[in-house]
Amino acid sequence: MTGTGQGTVRAPGRTVTGWSGDADYFAFPEHSEYRPELVVDVLRGRRAGVVFRGMVAREVCAELAARFWDSPHRERRSTEAPSYHLGAYHYHKTTEHYLDESARVAAALDQVLDLPGDPLTAFYGGLAEQLAREGVEVRPARHHGRTASRGLLRSWHGDGRYALDPHEDRSQCTEPGQADFEIQRVTGHEVCALNICLENGDGGRLLVWNIQPDDACKRRMGLHHTGSPYPTRTLDGIECRWIDVRPGDVYVFNGSHVHAVEPNADPGSRRTSLAGIFGFIDDATVVSWT
Repeated sequence: MTGTGQGTVRAPGRTVTGWSGDADYFAFPEHSEYRPELVVDVLRGRRAGVVFRGMVAREVCAELAARFWDSPHRERRSTEAPSYHLGAYHYHKTTEHYLDESARVAAALDQVLDLPGDPLTAFYGGLAEQLAREGVEVRPARHHGRTASRGLLRSWHGDGRYALDPHEDRSQCTEPGQADFEIQRVTGHEVCALNICLENGDGGRLLVWNIQPDDACKRRMGLHHTGSPYPTRTLDGIECRWIDVRPGDVYVFNGSHVHAVEPNADPGSRRTSLAGIFGFIDDATVVSWT
């Protein structure tokens, strides 16, 4: 972590321990237009996150959501985070397994995203233009000539307290089966999460805790390669922030913080998003994956 902060927090018992940021850092400013320079602030550890309200036109969101639900290639995920998805998850897989899946779904994903105003292209294109001024390249992660999936469409259908349990993304980038994959070099920098909301009913908010668990905590809880789930009781007393999410909103945050997603209040409503992960692997390269 390169931003300002409070340093390491140590609490008694089985509470999560780690790094917490100060008030200037642990903020999620909202803007009505896309400003890639603010994403760079998150990438460089200067701020926990940023929200771009209504960045994607409602008609684009509706079309992408409809294509996702109509796609014969949409799959169901019943483990880890119950959901429907189109795209590949790198979570707990070997490098080859993930890249095989990325290649298998690439054409179907391109078919869904092929429309004017594709928000994934707009987001990464704007970020690439901004960082090019600093001599930094933005590209999909790759390995032996093969590339990571460009994005992940997903809709969670979990219930209970959370649709997506408290977790963090940094631990997932240390999977032993991906030791040869360049995304593991992101752990020396900031692991950033991108979410583009396509549809959302009541509820479905993002919850972020002001804690990046330290290695000792992760190993004590047996989460050092998975990052999930952190029992809710272990987060008691840690500052947190709820973020309302509406169709068209694009939000980026430091995925090293423990975070979760609440279920929709209406069981019949759907929370569908287009997502990715990205970060620096060296001073001149930002890579993305899913």
